Amino acid sequence: MNGLRGLAWLLVFQSIGEALSRGLSLPLPGPVLGMMLMLVGLRFERVRGPVGECATFLLQHLSLLFIPVGVGVMTHLALVSQYGGRMLLVIALSTWIGLGVTALVLYWPDRRKKENG
Repeated sequence: MNGLRGLAWLLVFQSIGEALSRGLSLPLPGPVLGMMLMLVGLRFERVRGPVGECATFLLQHLSLLFIPVGVGVMTHLALVSQYGGRMLLVIALSTWIGLGVTALVLYWPDRRKKENG
């Protein structure tokens, strides 16, 4: 029952984020705003406990969420064979760029601390 409360909290925060995004014509997507609101909500045990239980359940069954993606790839095999090499290159490059930016962001405060200290 607590897991259902957690799912309800997730949906409430996403719905509020979506309403804010559309209602105020904000440039951020509703789910992103919902996650920011969830971050604030997780400070309270009334939200944190049920959401944690729901998150544990969802993570245990995460592989089920990849089934629609697999079906989508199977239905568009012609596109994958035509653009597969380019897609692989873009995925590899974007992964490396993301890793590089993450490393710089994590390294920058440490370097700044050493220069000041």
